[in-house]
Amino acid sequence: MLLSAVLLAMQALQLAGALDLPAGSCAFEENTCGFDSVYAFLPWILNEEGHYIYVDTSFAKPGEKAVLLSSDLQAEEWSCLRLVYQITTSSGSPSDTSRLNLYVRFQDESFDRLLWSAKEPSDSWLIASLDLQNSTKKFKILVEGLLGPGSTASIALFEIKMTTGYCIECDFEENHLCGFVNRWNPNVNWFVGGGSIRNSPSVLLQDHTLKSELGHYMYVDSVYVKHFQEVAQLISPMTTAPISGCLSFYYQLQQGNDNSFSLYTRDGAGLYEELWKMDQPESAAWNLAEVEFSAPYPMEVIFEVAFNGPKGGYVALDDISFSPVPCQNQTELPFSAVEASCNFEEDFCNFYQDKEGSGWTRVKVKPNMYRAGDHTSGNGYYLLANTKFTSQPGYIGRLYGPSLPGNLQYCLRFYYAIYGFLKMSDTLAVYIFEENHVVQEKIWSVLESPRGVWIQAEITFKKPMPTKVVFMSLCKSFWDCGLVALDDIVIELGSCSSPERLLPPPGECTFEQDECAFTQERRNRSSWHRRRGETPTSYTGPKGDHTTGVGYYMYIEASHMAYGQRAQLLSWPLRGVTGKQCLTFFYHMYGAGTGLLSVYLKREGESEGSLLWRRRGEQSISWLRGLIEYSCERQHQVIFEAIRGLSLRSDIAIDDVKFQAGPCAEMEDLTQQSSGYSEDLNEIEF
Repeated sequence: MLLSAVLLAMQALQLAGALDLPAGSCAFEENTCGFDSVYAFLPWILNEEGHYIYVDTSFAKPGEKAVLLSSDLQAEEWSCLRLVYQITTSSGSPSDTSRLNLYVRFQDESFDRLLWSAKEPSDSWLIASLDLQNSTKKFKILVEGLLGPGSTASIALFEIKMTTGYCIECDFEENHLCGFVNRWNPNVNWFVGGGSIRNSPSVLLQDHTLKSELGHYMYVDSVYVKHFQEVAQLISPMTTAPISGCLSFYYQLQQGNDNSFSLYTRDGAGLYEELWKMDQPESAAWNLAEVEFSAPYPMEVIFEVAFNGPKGGYVALDDISFSPVPCQNQTELPFSAVEASCNFEEDFCNFYQDKEGSGWTRVKVKPNMYRAGDHTSGNGYYLLANTKFTSQPGYIGRLYGPSLPGNLQYCLRFYYAIYGFLKMSDTLAVYIFEENHVVQEKIWSVLESPRGVWIQAEITFKKPMPTKVVFMSLCKSFWDCGLVALDDIVIELGSCSSPERLLPPPGECTFEQDECAFTQERRNRSSWHRRRGETPTSYTGPKGDHTTGVGYYMYIEASHMAYGQRAQLLSWPLRGVTGKQCLTFFYHMYGAGTGLLSVYLKREGESEGSLLWRRRGEQSISWLRGLIEYSCERQHQVIFEAIRGLSLRSDIAIDDVKFQAGPCAEMEDLTQQSSGYSEDLNEIEF
C-alpha cells in the first residue's frame, strides 16, 4: 500500500483533544456545529456516542444521497479545508461504489462548484486537504454522500476543519498531522515525536514549535534499518490550487551520520523533481531551510531520508510553512500560461511566423459547403495555411508560439480542420523547438481525421530547457495540396489527462458522457437525442460536435417529427441570485427547411416561460455561439425548445452549454445578440 495512513493515524488519534474549532469546522461530538442536513434528501445521523456523523444503507436505499450544508462562511485569507472521512462498501460489490463529493456554493452563483470527489473504500479514516483561495465572496460548504449498492454501504464524516493558511503547511501539533502520510516501509518509517510518545532513544528533548517536550515533530530513525539505501518518505497533501513562493521548514539530525535528506515534488503523473538536498547542517540544533517552490498544477511535496551506511542516526522535521513571497525577496514573476494561448479574434497574440514560405494567414470567411467558419464563435477569425495554391511542394510555413519556461509540464490543446488533401498524414504537425532552435522534436502530427470538421487535439509535454511550440503545415506534392485551418490554441500547466481535469466544470455540459442535469418531460422519437457524427439526413445537421469534433451533441431529428412539432430540453433547477448571469451555448441550424430554436426562462411557480433568445430558419453550416445575459432572483429553469420546420432538412443541434456567474464578458456580441432578438420577436411562432 503506497500511501498508508494507518501508522500515523494510530499515533495521531492518541494526541491531545481538539481545541475550539473555527467557523466552518466541526468535530461532531455533541452536534453538527451549524452544518444542517438538506431537507429534500436523506439526513446525516449523529452517532449516539458522538465523534462522527454517517449515512448508510441500513435505513436508506442504494442510489439515494444525503446533503450537508454549512452556514455562511468567508475566507478573506487563504484557507485550508480538511475533511476526515471514511467510505465502506459491501464485500464483493461492483465498482459502482459509494461516493463523497464536496462543493462550494458562492452567494452570487446559481450552481455549486465541485472541489473534490472520492469513492475509494477504506478500513480506516482518510484525510482530504483542499486549498481555498482568498475571496471577499460569502460561500457555503456542501458535502454530498451518494450511497452505493449493498446492504452495508456507508459514508461517515469524523471532522471538518477550515483554518487560515496553506494545506501544505504543518507544525504537527494537530491530531490529523495536516494530512501528511508516511509511505509504508517494513524497515524504516516516519513517526510522530514529542508529547507523550517515548518509544525511541532518538526522541529529541524539545520540538521547534513549542520548544518543549510537549510539542510534536516528525522523525525517522535508523534503528530498524536492515539494509543500506532504505528510504523513508513523508508525503504532503496534494495541492489543489496554483501556488508559488517560498517553502520553509526546520530540520535536525545527528551530525556525521550516513544519511541523505532530500526534498522532492511529485505531480499527478508520478514525475519526481528534486528541489533541495541537505549538504551540511549549520548546527546540531534546529536548522532552517528555505526552498523556492512553484506548484502551478497539483503536486505533492515529499521529504525523503535515505540511509547509506551503518551510522544512520535520525532526522527530525518540524514547522513546514509557505509564503507567496519568493525566498530572499526575489522579484521573479510566475509564468502565466494565458500569454501562450490565442483564439486569433483580434490578432496573432504572442504567436509569430518566420519569413519563408506561404505562411499562415488570419482569415474570416462566410461558411459554406466547402469551408466552415471559425471554431471560437462560428463567425470569427482563424488561421489558414493556404497550401492549395502554392507552386512548390515541401515546406510551407511555421507558426511559432511564445517561449515556455523549462522543467514544467504543459497541456497543449488546439482545433484544426483539413480540406482537400488526398493523403492526410503529416499535413499538420507540431514540433518542440528548444532554446536557440538547436533541438527539434515532432510531438504530434495528423494521421487520419474527418475532413472539413473542427477536431480537437491535445498533447502533454515537459522539457528541461525553455521551449517553443511550432505548428507546421506541409504540402508533399503539387498534386496533393489543400487547406489547413487552426484555431483556439490553449496552453495550460499540468497534464491533459490529470484526474483534476476530469471533474466537470460548474454549470457546464458538453454531453460527452450523458445529458448532464438536463431533462425532458417526455421521451419519444420527437424528443431531443444525444448523437455523435453526422445526422442521418443529408444537407442538414452538423458533421460533428463542437467540443472535440468527434464527440456528442443534442439534436432533433426532423424526419421523426411533423411540421410545427416541438421538443423541449429543461435544465436542472437553478438557484436565484442577485445580479446578472451569463448563459453561453453553441447551436447548429443548417438546412433549407430549418424551423425555430428558442431559449426560455421559467421561474418557480410560473406555468409558462419567458422568451430570452430565438433564431429562425437556416443560420450557418457552422456551429455558432449563443450568448444570453439574464437576471432572476428566484429558483428557475432554462428551457431549450426546437420546433421542426417545413422539410426533412431542418435538424437543429446544441452543444457546450455553460452557465456563468456575473454579466457576459463579450459585451459587443451581447449588443449584436440583442438586435437579433428584437427582430426575432416579430416572427410568427408555429
